[in-house]
Amino acid sequence: MRTYLVVIDETEEANIALRFASRRAMKTNGALHILAIVKSEEFVAWGGVQATLEEEAKNRAEALVSSAAGTLFEETGIRPSITVKSGKGPKEVRKLMDEVDGLAALVLGAAANGPPGPLVMHFAATESGNLPCPVMVVPGCLSKEEIDRLS
Repeated sequence: MRTYLVVIDETEEANIALRFASRRAMKTNGALHILAIVKSEEFVAWGGVQATLEEEAKNRAEALVSSAAGTLFEETGIRPSITVKSGKGPKEVRKLMDEVDGLAALVLGAAANGPPGPLVMHFAATESGNLPCPVMVVPGCLSKEEIDRLS
């Protein structure tokens, strides 16, 4: 089955990428895999404080993914696979790309204004020639109607 991998966070461009990927999966009778990455906190002198910060970040990421999955199911009927990882963004995305069977594309959103984010920079430029699938970068300036038409 064709699987579209989407990395989400709390940004608008992540929502745009998720909408595009979910519509694409629906139209191609494919699957959707959502990845949320919890950034590892820099070393904090008090281990308990660091553990609390990391746990709070993980809880926020899990809530975000659960909410997105629920909305997706209501709108498209697709029940996505969900992964929440802790670590560095590009490294965790690449590891998951190598694990997902039938990966059709990595779908990322680009901000409507300003420079692209670190994942777009990494996967659309730095590592683009060594990936197991295409990278789809969805422009952040697109409306919902435009995304639906293009997907």
